Amino acid sequence: MAEVDTTREWARYWQYAELPDLDLLRARYVRHAFPRHSHEGYVFGTITSGVEDVGLPGGTVHAGPGTVVMINPEVPHTARAGVPEGWVYATLYPSAQVINDIAADVTSLRGTVGFAESGVRDPYAARLITEVHRAAEEGNALAADSVLRVLVARLLDRHGSVLPARASAFAGARDAARARNALEERMASPPTLEALAAELGTSPFALLRAFKKQYGMPPHTWLTDARVRRARRMLDAGTAPAEAAAAVGFTDQPHLNRHFTRIVGVPPGAYQRERARTYKTGRDISP
Repeated sequence: MAEVDTTREWARYWQYAELPDLDLLRARYVRHAFPRHSHEGYVFGTITSGVEDVGLPGGTVHAGPGTVVMINPEVPHTARAGVPEGWVYATLYPSAQVINDIAADVTSLRGTVGFAESGVRDPYAARLITEVHRAAEEGNALAADSVLRVLVARLLDRHGSVLPARASAFAGARDAARARNALEERMASPPTLEALAAELGTSPFALLRAFKKQYGMPPHTWLTDARVRRARRMLDAGTAPAEAAAAVGFTDQPHLNRHFTRIVGVPPGAYQRERARTYKTGRDISP
C-alpha cells in the first residue's frame, strides 16, 4: 500500500463571483508559517484537522477541530502548525462592509463592530464556515449567501461588540501616523528609520516604539504587509506579478513571490488565476 505523504501542503485562495466582498481560503499547511500581518476585513476560520497556533496580541489561540477563530480588522497576528502534522482549515475573509451591514440588520450594535473573543469552541459555527465553502464551490449563490449571514448573525449575537476607537492620545501617536502615511506614499522607495525619524523631528528608537504600539508591528514589518496588500489590489486589476512587484517596491518577482506566499498563503500567480474562477479543486502552494 502506498504511503501517505504527511508533509504535502496545498491551498486554494479564491473569490466567488456572486459574493465579491468575500475571500475564501482552504488549505493544508505543515511547514508554512504566516509572519505577523493584518487584514483590512475580518477573518473567520475553522480547523478541520490538526492544530493551528494563532499568535494574537492577547496570546496564542491553539485552534483544533470545532474551534472558530475570529480576528478583527487590522489586528496583527501570526499562524503556524501546532502539531507536527500541521493543520487543515477553511477560512472566510468578509469585508468590513459585509459584517457591519449584517450587524445593522440583526443587532442593535452600531458603528464598527468586532468580536471580543479570538477563539471559541463552537462546532455548529465551524460547520457553517465549511458549508459556505461548499456552497460557493458548487456555485450555489443563494446557499452561500444565506449560510454566511446565519454564521455572522450567530457570532455577532454570542461574541459581538462595538470596537473602541484606536488609541491615539499617547506620546508619539501622531508621529506613528505620519510615519505610516510617509511609508504609504513612498512605498517603492522608503526612507531609512533614521531619515524618517529626522523628518518627523523625533529619534529612531522613539519612532520605532511609537509605531509598534500604534500598529502592532515595527515599520519594516508593516511596510512588507502593506506592499503585499497593494500588490493584491494590482493583481485583482489584472497587473502582471512582475509589474506589481516593481510598483510596490520589491526588488523582483521572486521577492514578491516569497513575501506574498508567506502572508497570503498562496503565490501571486496562483492567487491571480483563481480570482476569475468560480469552481476549482485545491491547488498545491508551490510557486
